[in-house]
Amino acid sequence: MALPNPSGDRKRPGFPAKLALHNTSTTRSRPAVTAAQLAGQRPVSRVIHGVGLDSSAVRQSMVAKLVRQGMSIPAVLHAMGRIERHRFVDTALVNQAYEDTSLPIGLGQTISKPGVVCRMLELLHQGRPGRLGRVLEIGTGCGYQAALLSLLCDEVYSIERLRGLHDKARDNLRHLRLANVHLLFGDGMPGYARGAPYAGIIAAAGGEAVPQPWIDQLAVGGRLVAPVSAGASGAGKQVLMVIDKTPQGVVQKVMEGVCFVPLKSGIA
Repeated sequence: MALPNPSGDRKRPGFPAKLALHNTSTTRSRPAVTAAQLAGQRPVSRVIHGVGLDSSAVRQSMVAKLVRQGMSIPAVLHAMGRIERHRFVDTALVNQAYEDTSLPIGLGQTISKPGVVCRMLELLHQGRPGRLGRVLEIGTGCGYQAALLSLLCDEVYSIERLRGLHDKARDNLRHLRLANVHLLFGDGMPGYARGAPYAGIIAAAGGEAVPQPWIDQLAVGGRLVAPVSAGASGAGKQVLMVIDKTPQGVVQKVMEGVCFVPLKSGIA
């Protein structure tokens, strides 16, 4: 859902965006790639000998499994079928790229299983016709979810606290030339106020609670999807939390149990 900008004529950050006090790598501006354009193009494929992962049939088989799991939003399923997940995992793991499993991406982090990614994107998109406006992603990881978000949103601000993963995501996404994606290196706990307000915020790491800056940066009418601790009785378990920001206040809804890496502050 594209939301009005309450800041009026305030100039938005340019591409690529930068965080104060931290240097980020800059790339030459490229023409925007829309979902419709991407849908009509043959994906540029990394050559991986001995595996037929470049075939769209492999991705469509994954999408069919997602549908059997109950996923149903066409725009999200289309995105899942367009973005090649095997591009975002290590070469040694490409044969598992389209299985419904999480995989290590280095530095103690993982790429979430397709079912969880699709579920969170559907929760973010649910009830919102058309493309979302600006969205903030906390935890870029290898860049897979940022690529999916690029097909669902007008702008994506994705922040990663680990330099190694930030660089990996930049390399993984370069071939797609997604001019509507800002990759940021920095601490995601404070969010990214320069890009606010956001139509949506989605997090790939879970803490004890949703940080207040994220809620502050969510636009009225916007939605936040993040894993949080299940509480003292949860014995370290997590649940998905959906937060809607309405004119009357914040509405929270607890969803199913999940397992994400812990939310941390600082950079490394």
